[in-house]
Amino acid sequence: MSTTPPPQALNTGTHPDGDELTADDGALAWLRALGPNGRRAFAGAFGGYALDSYDYFTLPLSMVALAAYFGLDSGQTGLFTTVTLVVSAVGGAVAGVFADRVGRVKALMITVITYAVFTVACGFAPNYETLLVFRALQGLGFGGEWAVGAVLVAEYTSAKHRGRTLGAVQSSWAVGWALAAVVYTLVFSFLGDDLAWRVMFWTGALPALLVLWVRRRVHDAPEATAAREQSPQKGSFAAIFKPGTAESPGLLRTTVFAGLLSTGVQGGYYTLATWVPTYLKTERGLSVVGTGAYLTFLISGAFLGYLTGGYLTDVLGRKRNIWLFALLSAICILAYTHIPSGANTLLLVLGFPLGFCMSAIFSGFGSYLSELYPTAVRGTGQGFTYNTGRAVGAVFPTLVGFLADSWGVGGALVFGAIGYGIAALALLGLPETRGKELA
Repeated sequence: MSTTPPPQALNTGTHPDGDELTADDGALAWLRALGPNGRRAFAGAFGGYALDSYDYFTLPLSMVALAAYFGLDSGQTGLFTTVTLVVSAVGGAVAGVFADRVGRVKALMITVITYAVFTVACGFAPNYETLLVFRALQGLGFGGEWAVGAVLVAEYTSAKHRGRTLGAVQSSWAVGWALAAVVYTLVFSFLGDDLAWRVMFWTGALPALLVLWVRRRVHDAPEATAAREQSPQKGSFAAIFKPGTAESPGLLRTTVFAGLLSTGVQGGYYTLATWVPTYLKTERGLSVVGTGAYLTFLISGAFLGYLTGGYLTDVLGRKRNIWLFALLSAICILAYTHIPSGANTLLLVLGFPLGFCMSAIFSGFGSYLSELYPTAVRGTGQGFTYNTGRAVGAVFPTLVGFLADSWGVGGALVFGAIGYGIAALALLGLPETRGKELA
């Protein structure tokens, strides 16, 4: 049994008046409460997800250059995202099983190495078909990283702080997105498009450095590890699809509705993440630098949205936070895509609330999905539902791609609002879990 003191017992110093300062005091109480091992786990998950985001956005940001280089239509470019997200469902489910059977940290390292290797490989693709295959294989690692990292951190976190702690991890997605936007602006400003998109993918080798640090410094939460190893059902797909009985509620209902929730939220999100850069360049006529400036507002809103949503998921509860931002995200999409031509300043201003709302809804996912499943199948349940949502939600960006030629990208983006409606309905079949302690 671990001898690490419980989070609330951590002493971090004194107040100016001499009273003891505990981990529950101050804006960073959630971080202090993790303890040294928990903070290292947080750093590993934060870095892994930021670089996961960076490697993902190398494609959407390079989409226009790729379409010109390989002579692709909108449907073919949309297929890149669909393939990535569909295969990520397989990667996420497999990574979740690994996390339950061999440990969270080992599974985390496997996912990071996988998405890094195949992102770099994309830069060497000689034709569309090869690039499509490499992008699909990148999805194997991309799909697993978030679920594994979220479970790792959740098991170090008290119920009081879990929402904001996992929201902070989630905010690393905006950090990786911002880094990708900066590199995109530099690379495409100084290199020709035919080389620039390859260089973007080659920079995806960065995560390999993180793996070296995680291997030496990050460890699974001891109590959760003990509980997982004592269970005969760890890493079991059968367990998360077990119907309820009079003696046991089972997990089938939870898995179905959690998967539907994830489908709606991610369908809306990836529609925007995939097509907004193309929308800004093709229908708004922005340059590379102009697109980067507009994305700055969108990404800044996203970063603050993750942090705010994490706080609100602890204050309001998991379900109320998702309901609130599902509604606001749908409204923002409709407003953003119906701004009249020439009103680019208004487009800039609305980019901030759009990024804020569509990210704040994600902040509760790490804590909510972790709390819906018992320790022995937590990785499997979270990995499966989160990434099945990615796979099914991938239909939305594809629909936008095929409809863009007739409706325009802006008109087709309204399909993202439908996804948020699906998410709101899915919550009707799930319980509230705020305050639940994890083994």
